Amino acid sequence: MGNVYANSYLIVFVFLCIGVLLPVGALTLGKLLRPHVPSEAKQTTYESGNNPFHDSRVQFQVRYYMFALLFVIFDVETVFLYPWAVAYNKLGLFALIEMLIFVLMLVLGLIYAWKKKVLQWM
Repeated sequence: MGNVYANSYLIVFVFLCIGVLLPVGALTLGKLLRPHVPSEAKQTTYESGNNPFHDSRVQFQVRYYMFALLFVIFDVETVFLYPWAVAYNKLGLFALIEMLIFVLMLVLGLIYAWKKKVLQWM
């Protein structure tokens, strides 16, 4: 019986080694084979063939990041809700209570963001 578990760990170890060595080997081989001819022209910023006229870094307001973060949070919520809804009959009352607690926590987070005026655009 112990041999079966050792074989399972060996398979996981082989996949882990392949998962690490393949990207490292590809990047190392690419670095060795590519031409390396640095020049001043290659260091300039490229803007559709035009000469750059200002700094290419643009600062965004924090609101955009907050909206993106809220979108990701509620997008992940649907990832958790969909399998629960599909298997609702098999999961029973415990899963219903667990999901209600999860949704309640998200609603509380939304109310908190609303109170902090994170959701106001201007």
